[in-house]
Amino acid sequence: MTRYVLAIDQGTTSTRAILFRADMSIASLVQREFPQHFPADGQVEHDPEDLWSTSIETCREAMRQAGAAARDIVAIGMTNQRETTLVWERTKGQPLHRAIVWQDRRTADLCARLRADGHEPLFAAKTGLLLDPYFSGTKLGWLLDHVPGARDLATRGELAFGTVDSYLLWRLTGGKVHATDATNASRTLIFDIHQGCWDDQLLALLGIPSSVLPEVRDCAADFGLTDPQIFGAAIPICGIAGDQQAALIGQACFAPGALKSTYGTGCFAVLNTGRTPVTSNNKLLTTIAYQLGGERSYALEGSIFVAGAAVQWLRDGLRVVDSAEAASARAAIADPTQEVILVPAFVGLGAPYWRPDVRGALFGLTRATGPAELAQAALESVCFQTADLLAAMRADWPAAKDALKILRVDGGMANSDWTMQRLADLTGCLVDRPQVRETTARGAAYLAGLHSGFFPEPDRFAAQWQCERRFTPQMDAAMRERKLAAWSSAVQRLLR
Repeated sequence: MTRYVLAIDQGTTSTRAILFRADMSIASLVQREFPQHFPADGQVEHDPEDLWSTSIETCREAMRQAGAAARDIVAIGMTNQRETTLVWERTKGQPLHRAIVWQDRRTADLCARLRADGHEPLFAAKTGLLLDPYFSGTKLGWLLDHVPGARDLATRGELAFGTVDSYLLWRLTGGKVHATDATNASRTLIFDIHQGCWDDQLLALLGIPSSVLPEVRDCAADFGLTDPQIFGAAIPICGIAGDQQAALIGQACFAPGALKSTYGTGCFAVLNTGRTPVTSNNKLLTTIAYQLGGERSYALEGSIFVAGAAVQWLRDGLRVVDSAEAASARAAIADPTQEVILVPAFVGLGAPYWRPDVRGALFGLTRATGPAELAQAALESVCFQTADLLAAMRADWPAAKDALKILRVDGGMANSDWTMQRLADLTGCLVDRPQVRETTARGAAYLAGLHSGFFPEPDRFAAQWQCERRFTPQMDAAMRERKLAAWSSAVQRLLR
């Protein structure tokens, strides 16, 4: 009898369910997109019911395609869009508001006030994060303050807060388990990553009662059983990690100095720093890479808000390409004499700048600029931003300077040969694309399989990682420096 691990990959624009066999090959994959809601400038929301329904629909369809019943599934692993914030009633399970998405900027003023009052060093020291609307804590505070009656309900212990993993876990277990894992907790702005616990001092600053918080567990742990009515029988849930940490695990980056970069809606470069957290002087984030057997490993992370979203803008906003694949084809025929620079700060700039007030701009337009040049500018913008992150990592952790020569990539944009070659050219790194591209789901599945004994220990799992293609830098150093200087000049003009 064939047995599987089921991975739920709940992302920003779609949800995937993937069944993995014992050899980590994929038996079935199902994806569903869901609507995005933009109630005001800088605000992004999801309907919680869309997150739930697409998760269940994709799981059931993936099982149907593989001919698998609940008894054939050893365990479920979950990975999720991080920082997206939900609050729901404990008794009914009813959400009080739409989910506030990680991209949302509505708490920028609150973050600015906390910075002005001198609190950012405290938050940074305890959480490894910056005071930015990106993180969950200020979103949670906003919900408690702006949803009528929410604060009273929270004070009485009648509300539950969670990132998407917690919300799905709650519903999968029929309301029996309110928990999260260490990686998602580390992105909330209220979790002490050194002590491994929620922090009372930070909770007080944001006006958050501890009664709303989930229990924090290892990434590979017992997270309860699914309600038997959902899949026909109870299935153990044994792994949870935020999407970027799950991708780090799926890329088998267990050794200090290992580096991966995921190109989805945004781009997230994560560098494993081992058991010692590295404090950034360049506005990178210190975060938990994973927690296994009660032991935490840490990472430096650089977050780019717009990566694949720039291609979506070309397709849906400007309508200059019909698909993401067409963007690469367009870029390949761009006029090399034109130097069009796109700074895609549609929702502000992330690392290493952290300027939520900045907005995007195009530089170098001429009468001859057309769809091909715009496509090249959009794809290059992701490469330029990655180069910024790697420069910051080298400065923050000199010990990893030699290790930062190989970049493992995944996500939708990693499928573009043109983009990956340009990434190698502009970063000067060897860019390795894995045989299995679904690395985020692979990481979630591995955690669940590790806990249940279905998959091997990390060192044996890492030995199974395979490179599908390596992209070697081909651009000469002089041209690379000239293009990086043009990018830097464009960014600096926006930061003034």
